[in-house]
Amino acid sequence: MSDALIVGAGPVETDLKQQALQLGLTNVRFLGAVSDEDKVALLKLCRAVVFPSHLRSEAFGVTLLEGAMYGKPLISSEIGTGSSYVNIDGVTGMVVPPNDPAALRQAMQRIGADAQLAEEMGQRARARFDELFTAEQMARSYVDLYRQVLGGNDHA
Repeated sequence: MSDALIVGAGPVETDLKQQALQLGLTNVRFLGAVSDEDKVALLKLCRAVVFPSHLRSEAFGVTLLEGAMYGKPLISSEIGTGSSYVNIDGVTGMVVPPNDPAALRQAMQRIGADAQLAEEMGQRARARFDELFTAEQMARSYVDLYRQVLGGNDHA
């Protein structure tokens, strides 16, 4: 299996590093906070974007949008929030039960081992991004919403 790169810094970083050390994981790298330039490079080079959050406080998962923008398959947990709107299980990636390390590992291994599957899911993730999440599309959606709220008037 390839290396798993963990990007970002947060309240559980120390615990995760300690757990990786205790388990003897040699293929896990903690990068901490990275610059925007480094983040773009990592997104271009990675096989998939994994968003394992199991907390509803991670309501949307902008990281998933960033992965989709770069045509990467997405792996996320079903937490009943916007993250599962961004990542459609079996289409743009895989959605696993929250707080289920075995299911997360299985999804990572499947995408890691199947380049064609990764490519197809990544292409669909990019297409979904282009359809729903570009700045232009989101602006149009807001205008449409405002028109509906105002009773369909075209001079919104």
